[in-house]
Amino acid sequence: MLKTIFFSLFSILLLGFTPLLSQTKESGPIITGYGEVWRIKNPDFKTNPAKEYKVVFDVMNTSESPDKLNRSIETAARFLNMHVQSGVPYSNLKVALVVHNKASKDLLKNSEYRSRYNTDNPNEELLQKLLDAGAEVIFCGQSSISRNIPISDTIDGVELALSAMTALIQLQDDGFQLIKF
Repeated sequence: MLKTIFFSLFSILLLGFTPLLSQTKESGPIITGYGEVWRIKNPDFKTNPAKEYKVVFDVMNTSESPDKLNRSIETAARFLNMHVQSGVPYSNLKVALVVHNKASKDLLKNSEYRSRYNTDNPNEELLQKLLDAGAEVIFCGQSSISRNIPISDTIDGVELALSAMTALIQLQDDGFQLIKF
């Protein structure tokens, strides 16, 4: 009897979650290969496709292992992909990343990264795709000096700022909303 009740409850729970189990994450259409997201069908809180979404990601942490992708950087790819998948025109999305502290190393071009960590930079391709998609990648000048990472050693397209603090203030003054993970 107890076994039958347990099986019935398990079946009801499983059937209730079947739609969730059948969904898969998707990357793209803006940043392919990165930034996989779930499609959300019929959300109660609707995304306004006419709104301009200006976001700045404060990226200061990184993986402890130098051969692992920085998931905080990948968040920018998720942001772009999920909004375009949900009907927001790409032209309504503005993305900036302000990189400092431990995450500074993730901006190194591959040759520099390899010489320091004996592995390829797992973030280089993702950062290049973000730059190609129009994202701004801004490097803290204070971190550049304190961590011995001159701008000439970073991926082409990375911009140097006086500081992360300065860049974050200016971008927020320009209407960018801060996302910090």
